[in-house]
Amino acid sequence: METTQYLEIFIEESKEHLQAINENLLELEKKPEDMEIVNEVFRSAHTLKGMSATMGFEDLANLTHKMENVLDAIRNHKIKVTTDVLDVVFASVDDLEAMIQDIASGGDGKRNVEEIVARLKAIENGSNVEKTEKSKVQESHSEVQSSHSNEGNSLQYDEFESAVIHQSKEQGFSCYEVTVTLKEDCLLKAARVYMIFEVLEKCGEIIKSFPAVEELEEEDFDHQFTVTIVTKDEASEIEKKVMKVSEVEKVAVQPFSDSPKQASDHSKETDHSDKEEKKKASAEKNANDHHADGGKQRKSKNVSNKTIRVNIERLDSLMNLFEELVIDRGRLEQISRDLNHIELTETVERMSRISGDLQNIILNMRMIPVETVFNRFPRMVRQLARELDKQINLEIIGAETELDRTVIDEIGDPLVHLLRNAVDHGIETKEERKAKGKPEEGTVKLKAYTSGNHVFIEVEDDGAGINREKVLNKAIDKGIVSKEEAENLTDSEVFGLIMESGFSTADRITDISGRGVGLDVVKATIESIGGSININSVEGKGSVFSIQLPLTLSIISVMLIEVGNEKYAIPLSSIIETAIIKKEDILSAHSKKVIDFRGKVVPLLFLEKLFEVPKEEAEDDYLSVVIVRKGDKMAALVVDSFIGQQEVVLKSLGNYLTNVFAISGATILGDGQVALIIDCNALIK
Repeated sequence: METTQYLEIFIEESKEHLQAINENLLELEKKPEDMEIVNEVFRSAHTLKGMSATMGFEDLANLTHKMENVLDAIRNHKIKVTTDVLDVVFASVDDLEAMIQDIASGGDGKRNVEEIVARLKAIENGSNVEKTEKSKVQESHSEVQSSHSNEGNSLQYDEFESAVIHQSKEQGFSCYEVTVTLKEDCLLKAARVYMIFEVLEKCGEIIKSFPAVEELEEEDFDHQFTVTIVTKDEASEIEKKVMKVSEVEKVAVQPFSDSPKQASDHSKETDHSDKEEKKKASAEKNANDHHADGGKQRKSKNVSNKTIRVNIERLDSLMNLFEELVIDRGRLEQISRDLNHIELTETVERMSRISGDLQNIILNMRMIPVETVFNRFPRMVRQLARELDKQINLEIIGAETELDRTVIDEIGDPLVHLLRNAVDHGIETKEERKAKGKPEEGTVKLKAYTSGNHVFIEVEDDGAGINREKVLNKAIDKGIVSKEEAENLTDSEVFGLIMESGFSTADRITDISGRGVGLDVVKATIESIGGSININSVEGKGSVFSIQLPLTLSIISVMLIEVGNEKYAIPLSSIIETAIIKKEDILSAHSKKVIDFRGKVVPLLFLEKLFEVPKEEAEDDYLSVVIVRKGDKMAALVVDSFIGQQEVVLKSLGNYLTNVFAISGATILGDGQVALIIDCNALIK
């Protein structure tokens, strides 16, 4: 079979299953007695095994099979869920992830997994395993079932089924109970069951199966199942035909006998399952179809999927085309204003409304829940906590909050470092927390929420907090600030110093923190995508690192302004308000020009001087200013005039103009001119 065309889907779905396994294993560690979680993990592992086998990745399928055996032993109460057992399962998941990554990179998914397979086998074979009373009872029950199977008539039949069997016998048919045992290493049990049912249906009429068809299709059985069949074929002939199906270990064909024992020696649990079987039999009777059809009927009832997978490159192409449309829309709006033609103006207005709706749809298509980034952190925090011998509870809030994919791609690494920082430096050791009267378990919260045109992501811990004096002394020693400057800094500004290049307050270097990546990289990455980061901390109580991010990076709302003969765009997200001030209201502080804005001293920046715009001096008593903000800092930008608000497409300046001061990009206006987009963060800094 040609599998190349399915490779992309296989990789995506494999990653989803591995993520589900990771999340459920973390949940299982908290609730080791919850067998429903084990079943969830088993189902994901089982699906992954089947997919891998189908695609021909045998190493992947075999490792998953060994992991599945351990999970099967857990749900059959042969193995207890312990941290040590889960460590081995987690390690096997790591190997599976590495193999999937190798396949995604064009490799064959092969990996040396002998050690992890040996560890899984050891667990499966009962190393350090205590069998519970329940498991012993279940084993004895299964032995009883097995001996019944050898006697024949191990299944129980309702009146309708019995009538069918007796009628068939009267008409010269034989009735057999066919018990099939699949090989231990059978990878696709459901497929084998389906093939066996196909063979048996050609031999005669299937009356019943144990387990039920639904369970067989879901592979909710070990390696053995029994089917009752009415046929004119000989027992030896049936056995021969079934044995031709690959991966069948053995087939036992027993003649049906009218034994009077009906459920006398079965438990209540079996009685309950028989009632279920009767309901199913009745439903089959009403449908006038008594065939156990290998799941064909059931498959036809599946609800069709309402979603489709779209390659992100197609969405990028769609976005690029729409950006061109936005530019042309601006051009048309400009032409319709210049011509003052009523019909043209109406058409352009209607087109603007429609393209606005289209813009919202396209942007929403590109929005991805931050969960796609957050879902890898619980596993990471668990591992760090074990390495540092700390107890950490990670709370994730608002994982459904959505961000543009381009922003999502950038925030993963900064968040990894902030969480490492919280676990390593923020949360104290168990002994220190106990001495302070805190619970031994530290809490780290990862929270996301939307506010206006921004998404905020916060990393909060209830650890030691930040020592203000220690930070200031270190900053002065490093020459980051002078003693005079240090005296006037607010708490927030002091905490912000830890994100300066080369700054570190760690008294010791650990494997977690000592990797050469500081908070300065976090800050630089976040600011490079138009975001900002702010720190609040109370010593002894904990810290909050708050990241502000734009919802999207491609189409932004701006205020167009004029400086001399040049046009610039200031993002609306940075603007507090616009104002007209008198020249006589300009003040001086530390030899710099400032204004009093609502009781605050705000520096005054003349854009014509900053950007060296040639301009004639105007004799005017008033100045037009735009008040912009970054965090709790503000600045007043002096401009010549305001043109108005507009949505523009943000375009990069390219590789040759990467270090232009205070310019984050450019846009093409309706009249064809290029307007530079001002980076207010750089100006305030």
